[in-house]
Amino acid sequence: MADISASQVKELRKKTGIGLMDCKKALQESDGDIELAIVNLRKNSVLKAEKKSSRSAIEGIILAEIIDDLNKVILVEVNCETDFVSKDENFLKFCNQVLIASKNSLEGDILEKVNKEMDEARKVLIQKIGENIVIRKVKSIDGGVINFYIHSNKKIGAIVSLSAGDKELAKDIAMHVTASHPLVISSEDLSEDILNKEKEIIKSQVSQENKPPEIQEKMIQGRLNKYLAEVSLVKQPYIKDPSKSVEELLIESKAEVNSFFRIEVGEGIEVEEVDFVAEVMAQIED
Repeated sequence: MADISASQVKELRKKTGIGLMDCKKALQESDGDIELAIVNLRKNSVLKAEKKSSRSAIEGIILAEIIDDLNKVILVEVNCETDFVSKDENFLKFCNQVLIASKNSLEGDILEKVNKEMDEARKVLIQKIGENIVIRKVKSIDGGVINFYIHSNKKIGAIVSLSAGDKELAKDIAMHVTASHPLVISSEDLSEDILNKEKEIIKSQVSQENKPPEIQEKMIQGRLNKYLAEVSLVKQPYIKDPSKSVEELLIESKAEVNSFFRIEVGEGIEVEEVDFVAEVMAQIED
């Protein structure tokens, strides 16, 4: 059995929110593999809801703009360290400059070009405000009927392209994507890896319920269908009118979703937690 460190236990607890002893036991059973431990916890119904480690405390804002003559939407994410700085006039000015630079760099790797162009201004701003600044994402969608939606706090938003309809419909769909966080447009777009992993988890959960095989099969299919509906944009209840699905809304306008992209400030960034007491003691010992 693998030796499990306190830091591994702490990381699993941060991601799952379950007790320390359960975390340690799960890590021992998975030989220290955190992702496998999470899967096993879900299989055993210990983990009721994964605590999303991607929704971290990293701060910043999201900006977007439609370039009408190119029928393109540009969306950027710029990060800082604190919410206080995300509201700072100098930081906001820099973010708007990043958006302008993105609009002027529409070929090739836009993010790389923008980072290169804005690097000097970024370094000056870091010196001025005393926090690290990162131009993290630049995304674009073009073609079709396009629009975007950014929540009022500028922390989360989405861009959408439709085959038909109007910009107001595209904005409504972008608002829905922002709120409901679909993974794919339809279930057919879900990768085999994600689908097979979810099937394995569901089968393991159902196998523990001591039901006849034919009942288990129906339960597995029912839970899988529910999962597919939850992660597929067109099958989700429309956020502004839950009596209809997004698919039904689109049919009314004879439209389809070409593509979408959702972005949330700091999503996917691991946050290093500093033990200030340990830091101070280390300095004293030195």
